[in-house]
Parts: sequence; structure tokens; C-alpha cells
Amino acid sequence: MSGISRRRFLAASLAGCAATTLCGTQKALAAGSFTGYPEGMGVLVDMTRCIGCRSCEAACNREQNLPAPAKPFDDLSVFDETFHGGTQKRRPDENAYTVVNRYEPPGGKPVYRKVQCNHCNEPACLSSCFVNAYTKTQEGAVVYNSKICVGCRNCMIACPFNIPGYSYSSAFDPVVKKCIFCHETRLKNGRPPACVEICPQQALTFGKRRELIKIAHQRIHNEPGRYVDHLYGEKELGGTSWMYLSSAPFEQVGFDVAVQNEPIIANVKDFLSTVPMVLAIWPAMFTGFHLLAKRRGGHGHDDDHGGDHAASHGEEGGQS
Repeated sequence: MSGISRRRFLAASLAGCAATTLCGTQKALAAGSFTGYPEGMGVLVDMTRCIGCRSCEAACNREQNLPAPAKPFDDLSVFDETFHGGTQKRRPDENAYTVVNRYEPPGGKPVYRKVQCNHCNEPACLSSCFVNAYTKTQEGAVVYNSKICVGCRNCMIACPFNIPGYSYSSAFDPVVKKCIFCHETRLKNGRPPACVEICPQQALTFGKRRELIKIAHQRIHNEPGRYVDHLYGEKELGGTSWMYLSSAPFEQVGFDVAVQNEPIIANVKDFLSTVPMVLAIWPAMFTGFHLLAKRRGGHGHDDDHGGDHAASHGEEGGQS
């Protein structure tokens, strides 16, 4: 390992170990107080209407220029796929920002659930990122800046919904892949995401989040036998921009019902508020050193070695 590579690795290591814990002091002080932008948009997913056609998957694939799937979108055998000994269904990854899974609750008919980034009001991915690669936009989307990301993958560990996927196609170009709410091509222009626009069953309703909450509760009130009396995502972890209605108990259709209503960062805000200022400054300094070294290094041979070590450090952090 050359001298420059060591310095880059040291900077990334120190920033990753210290800044992840400490640099969010100011964010932590306000944790739990932010309930999303008042005019923020969202999507109401009515799983009683979804027929599992996978049209939303195909639309997302085209909109985001993702590679063709191993199985075509009209191949419904994907619903039979399970992983980790049958305990998990399909999940989004670098090649698919959204997937639809089928569940068969006891004594009920099949329920289809669309899975993608839920675009939390207070995203754990954002709070865990020490280089601020994530942004919660006023439109409601949680977007990611790959030019800032250093590949630590803390966001993958922090996300309570297990959403961000890491691109392993290049060891020297760390990129996190996830649904971005079609922010650049649609959302910021007031247009619904591609998946919403194509849904033939109107299982997806796009609108202002506060209005969607009203619509959801109206449906529950008007058809009590059709829905479980709960809107998932209204309050979970501080609220999400994507919210769900279901005919079956949420725990039977793959949702984590044990999550709290408070944002994850709220659990540590009191601790972080007591961290001395000097400890919050040092990680920022080391982060700056690392990014400066990365920018100066370009794509040369030495920078490649430095990136390789940083990637290894990120993998070790993910396993801890």
C-alpha cells in the first residue's frame, strides 16, 4: 500500500467510524419534530386492488433505463421465488428499483405487495450518511448523489426497510441504487411516477401526502370489511411518503409491524446532543481530506488501490 493510499484509507476509516456516530448532532436535535414537507407528495398503495400484473415493474425499468430482468415481466413464476430458506421474498436491488411479491394469508385470497423505497419523512439513510449523499426533497422524494458517496454502505445497514441496493459492477465506483420517486423526470414537474401512471387497476394513487391520508381513512371507514383498520406508513418511523392499505394483517404480507412510530434517529438524539463540539468537527475534517484526496487522485492506479481499500472497509463495517 503506497503512502497516499494509506492516507486515503485512514481518512475514510476515521470518517466512517466517527462521523457516522457524531456528525449528525444538529440533525439529531430536531429528530422527531419533522413530519415531512406540508406540500410533499406521496403514493397510496391499495393492495386490495393489485392483481400482480407487474406493469409497475416494467414501467420503472423503462423510466430508469434499467437492464432487462432475467425473467420477462409477464412471467409470474417470480412470485414463487423465495430466499434464505424461504423466509424472504424478492427485494429491490441495483437492477430493479421496485418488485411485486405475492403473499397468501391463512384463509384468505392472495395479496400482492409492491416494494420500493418508502421515502421516509426522516430517512434513516440520510441520518446515517456522514457525507450527506442523501437529500429529502420538498416534493417528498429521498434522492441520492453518487458523486458524494464514498461507498461506506451505512445507509444499507440503517434502512429499516432493507431497501438500498449496492452496485457491485465496479469496485472503484461506489453507487447505491434505489427508487428515487422518478424525481428528476416526473416528480419535480408535478407528474406521477411511471409506476403509478401505468397501473391498470388504480391500485396506486398519487397526490399530496396529507390528502392521501384522508382518502385512506375514508376507504377504511366506508368499507370496514375490506380493509384492516390501519394505514401503514402514516406514522411508522415518523411517517413515509408511500403508504399502504391491506385486506390482511400487515404482518402476514411481509411488513415489519414491530417498528416504532418515532424516527430511528430519535433514539439517539439525547446522546448526540451531549457530544462535545470538537468531536463533531473532527469527522468533518477527515471527510474533507478524504474527498479532496479522491478528487485529486482521479482514476489513476494509486486511486484505484485507495478505492479498493475503502470498499473493503465498507464491507467490514457492514458485517459488524
